Amino acid sequence: MLSARTLAGMVLALAVAACHTAEVRTAKAPKLAAEPAPAQPPAQRIDLERFRPDVDRLLAEALARGQSWQLLSGLCTTAPKRLSGSVGAEKAVQWAAQAMRDAGLEVRLEPVMVPRWERGELESLLELDAEGAPRGSFPILALGGSVATSPGGVSAEVISVTSFDELRTRAAEARGKIVLLNRPMDPGQHDCFAAYGGAVDQRGRGASEAAKAGARAVLVRSMTMALDDHPHTGAMRYENGVEPIPAAAISTRAADALAARIAKGERVRLNLQLSCRTLPDVLSHNVVGELAGTNPSEIIVVGGHLDAWDVGQGAHDDGAGCVHALEAVRLIHALGLPHARTLRVVFFMNEENGARGADAYYKAHEAELARHVLAVESDAGGFTPRGFSTDAPPDGLELLREIAALLENAGAATVKPGHGGVDIGPMARAGVPLVGFRPDDERYFDHHHCERDTLDAVHPRELALGAGAIAGLLHVVANLPEPLPRNPPKPDDAPAR
Repeated sequence: MLSARTLAGMVLALAVAACHTAEVRTAKAPKLAAEPAPAQPPAQRIDLERFRPDVDRLLAEALARGQSWQLLSGLCTTAPKRLSGSVGAEKAVQWAAQAMRDAGLEVRLEPVMVPRWERGELESLLELDAEGAPRGSFPILALGGSVATSPGGVSAEVISVTSFDELRTRAAEARGKIVLLNRPMDPGQHDCFAAYGGAVDQRGRGASEAAKAGARAVLVRSMTMALDDHPHTGAMRYENGVEPIPAAAISTRAADALAARIAKGERVRLNLQLSCRTLPDVLSHNVVGELAGTNPSEIIVVGGHLDAWDVGQGAHDDGAGCVHALEAVRLIHALGLPHARTLRVVFFMNEENGARGADAYYKAHEAELARHVLAVESDAGGFTPRGFSTDAPPDGLELLREIAALLENAGAATVKPGHGGVDIGPMARAGVPLVGFRPDDERYFDHHHCERDTLDAVHPRELALGAGAIAGLLHVVANLPEPLPRNPPKPDDAPAR
């Protein structure tokens, strides 16, 4: 890794930040001559220690007089169910705009057309006896985007599989049945998000894979390592040209119980009823608030997503992330700390079932992305800080690690290569370095997308520590003598997320 001393010399060669263009200015080569070129003076090291007192003040202020908990309480009580296109989502937009104004930011609403999917009143999964009468029920949640069942529901025998390969192998057996996709999140993974990534394809495309095998409906094991009776919803999508079939999440305990009985040779027959529907897209907004810097042409974005699923209150996902972003900038403003670069808070709409807000922000601000020096996202809950992940190039990664060392008191001194976030993801096309806030993730998926994601699941001190850590990072980056090194721009057709 490159040291900050080396970095300080290198950043002078980056005209992306200095001239706000996509070209890199190369250092002038020494003349070809008989005598060697004169030695250049050593690069001056960036003095990060001078920021430590202010970083410590931000952390102390966040804990002693911060407003994180009040902000999260306000959001969760004003708009606990705020799925895109809903009345709750629009209440959340209005709440967010006022909260930003109260924090001293200049606010605007930026339009974005979002999908409107409604769960409906009926969600039922019953076990049927030999005569077709109900003999028991299982807790379920329709997956976001699912079609409804026909009146009376889908009644069929259920088969259990743990992979798409197994489903294809047993396609003849799956025809006409309800398929249970029962691959657990891997408990052997140290990174819970990696475990989630290893299982979530069942939710995303499981309905279409089951439909290809001729299934009539699909049940998906909830994306959590907790063994309980709480189903976890989430977005799914239908493959073009494949018949859409109803899809629902089933709790982990129910999935295990059904799979165990089927493995013993029992024939289990279920009736699934869903009344969900998809309506035409509606107008919503990203909420944007700014605190202008003394060099306002350079911008740092920090944000989370305002929408949340229609179960629970969206406290961890992603009320905490929105609060982290706003409170971090509010703390800097409240303490009167200088910031050369403009701090822009963005509450993105529709991360959960479409990421339309992420794409809308990219399109609306594409012309100024060369002046975005960093984008930070918090979308991993309000638990104890552990650090950050970033896609920054090696020299930028090294500098971020040196900055994070100032956040040791908050527990956020670690910076690892990795993902920035879904909503800031499109900015990578323009070479903007991305950073994701990473709190402890051991309990996150116990609450994610289910009725347990409520305000009382968030600890006020943990939430405040996260906001203070992000504030410290923003304060330092906003005042660096040169912007962070950028990544090479990605092709226009590169995936945004």
